[in-house]
Amino acid sequence: EDEEEEEEEGEKEKEREKLPPIPSASSAAAGGLERGAKNQFSTFSNFITTINQKKEGIGNRNSPTQLVIPNIKNVRDLPPICLDVRQKQRISIDTLPQELKAPIPPEPSLPIRTKTVKDFQQLKYSKHFKTKMLHVLSNLQKDTNSPFNTIEDSGINAKFVNVVYDALLNTPQDVQKSVLKGIINGLLQEWKGPRTKDDLRAYCILLQNPQFSNTSTYVIYAHLLRQIAALTEADHHFLVHWSKKISQRRFKQVVDRLLQFISLRLFPAKPEEFPPMVKCTWWIPSATKVLALFNAANSLISPPIISYTDFYNSTLDHIDLMEEYHNWQCYGNSHRFSFCQYPFIISIAAKKVIIQRDSEQQMISIARQSLVDKVSRRQKPDMNMLFLNVKVRRTHLVSDSLDELARKRADLKKKLKVTFVGEAGLDMGGLTKEWFLLLIRQIFHPDYGMFTYHKDSHCHWFSSFKCDNYSEFRLVGALMGLAVYNSITLDIRFPPCCYKKLLSPPIVPCDHNTLVGICDVTLDDLFQIMPELAHGLSELLSYEGNVEEDFYSTFQVFQEEFGVIKSYNLKPNGDKIPVTNQNRKEYVHLYVDFLLNKSIYKQFAAFYYGFHSVCASYALLLLRPEEVEILVCGSPELDMSALQRSTQYEGYQKTDLTIRYFWDVVLGFSLDLQKKLLHFATGSDRVPVGGMADLNFKISKSETSTNWLPVAHTCFNQLCLPPYKNKKELKQKLIIGISNAEGFGLE
Repeated sequence: EDEEEEEEEGEKEKEREKLPPIPSASSAAAGGLERGAKNQFSTFSNFITTINQKKEGIGNRNSPTQLVIPNIKNVRDLPPICLDVRQKQRISIDTLPQELKAPIPPEPSLPIRTKTVKDFQQLKYSKHFKTKMLHVLSNLQKDTNSPFNTIEDSGINAKFVNVVYDALLNTPQDVQKSVLKGIINGLLQEWKGPRTKDDLRAYCILLQNPQFSNTSTYVIYAHLLRQIAALTEADHHFLVHWSKKISQRRFKQVVDRLLQFISLRLFPAKPEEFPPMVKCTWWIPSATKVLALFNAANSLISPPIISYTDFYNSTLDHIDLMEEYHNWQCYGNSHRFSFCQYPFIISIAAKKVIIQRDSEQQMISIARQSLVDKVSRRQKPDMNMLFLNVKVRRTHLVSDSLDELARKRADLKKKLKVTFVGEAGLDMGGLTKEWFLLLIRQIFHPDYGMFTYHKDSHCHWFSSFKCDNYSEFRLVGALMGLAVYNSITLDIRFPPCCYKKLLSPPIVPCDHNTLVGICDVTLDDLFQIMPELAHGLSELLSYEGNVEEDFYSTFQVFQEEFGVIKSYNLKPNGDKIPVTNQNRKEYVHLYVDFLLNKSIYKQFAAFYYGFHSVCASYALLLLRPEEVEILVCGSPELDMSALQRSTQYEGYQKTDLTIRYFWDVVLGFSLDLQKKLLHFATGSDRVPVGGMADLNFKISKSETSTNWLPVAHTCFNQLCLPPYKNKKELKQKLIIGISNAEGFGLE
């Protein structure tokens, strides 16, 4: 029997040797992938058809399989996977509704497969491993009675796929070559009509093949990616929903493999391994489009399968990003590829570079125009016209700042320079930072009444108190915009929901009647601000008793404003509509929407317009809400070793005993104490986007007595440290100093 199998395998090997060659990169680039005639024997076909296994159907064992696909006419209306972000905000890919699915004749019936995972695992001990492995791959059981009627069900036996791929790289080279030959053969098949579900399952499985981590397989991998990228929108939706069911480990491997493919095509370690770039310009666009499918799948799940930062490709930090940005601005979502069409792949550091350079270009353009206007009127040019000059009195800080920014709206995109009236001093950055710190501390003070500090969540939220003038909220928005524009990190604690609203929409609408700052909010958003209230609403949703009789609530809520209790209806006649088991979800949704959108609309709208009066730029379209927060407030992740490497010294050498004591103590601090130190020295416990090096942290020698505590100049990120005699004394004085310093913007 073994001899017969070997003879059969020999005949099949001869047939595989007749495979048509892979088309050259030039012909593929010019006219697409040429497809050869369908072979009678296809390792690829067997490999895929057999690994596909539909989940067991309950109660449908005796009914024939009935496949359904979305109605193609309706599918055209579905949102694309990655559209021009300048036209709309990011669109999540939702599950296709049932009405979009129309039955079609069943696919050709497939033979019942009898091989199992156990059979495959036993192959390792067979002397005819190659022959029997291919036999098992073509004999995985597939239950043809199991219905396939949902976009969520791929019918792939994921466990078997994992077992095969985990073993594949340890198999003999001839087995691995046979698998690759089968893939080539399948990719060269002539396709007639739309892809079947087996074709889509094939793509889904092949993307997980670990062989594609090897650069020698990149030509095959590129053609696979090209075919997947060229699928219809409906097929992409199937792949997106199937991909979110892949295990986290395998999902991360596929994403890393795609990122590596892009990186090595941009900067190949051995250029001779790949065709010339001019002949395969489609490689990177194809890989990026497939990566967009996985990004879409990742965004469908809460919490996501992997972090959004795992899609960053740091290699892009080293290309001409401004050219990418300008191409995107000029050509949008046309046939000209730009990484800016797929902003999820661009790191926050790279986005900061784009925003800064875009800001600088706008600053230079506006300053140049001011100079030209001055010269055209035959007036003497003044260098001050090149800057946004803000003059304020310390005793009237908020009102003076409001007046200055209101009068100089046309200059907001110029470089900021601050002068305190009656004080001699040239602003080299320190006065600007001091102005920000003092304003933030005053505006966010609870007595000021603009923002409410929530102790449970350690964040601020907008006060819902009604007033006649919301200009101070506009000032706070402008301050945040100026901070981003001038690369200043602010010590502001807004919840993530705030930044989501700030990008709703990311570009200020031309129609002033259009609502701004309104976004979809959930109970999770409320948990981040008012966890106690959110917990109560969550309990209401899960309550098993009679909600109407036990809670006796209506669609009406109450708020205290300046000591007066006011009532608001969540819907028309809400005070007469009881909350019941049937409508409690609607009640919770309307209540959360009221708290986070409607009750603070005027306040947040002023804040929104203030921010965008400074930061109006297409570059904002590249950002996620989390990334806006990092640009404004910095990153919460500390690396004190990196701070040690970049610290500058004045009066000390880094080898001095006091400095060595200092770093021994700081590196041994808990995270909480390290944050307190950073807050004490810089005014914020967060790190700029560029990392610790961007802090320009300095330790200066203080000539005062060692009985004194350390002193900080937050405007210059400077710590003044007396020459303490021993480590114990230094640690004691440092902890006292950083633990009793007043924080900005927090109670």
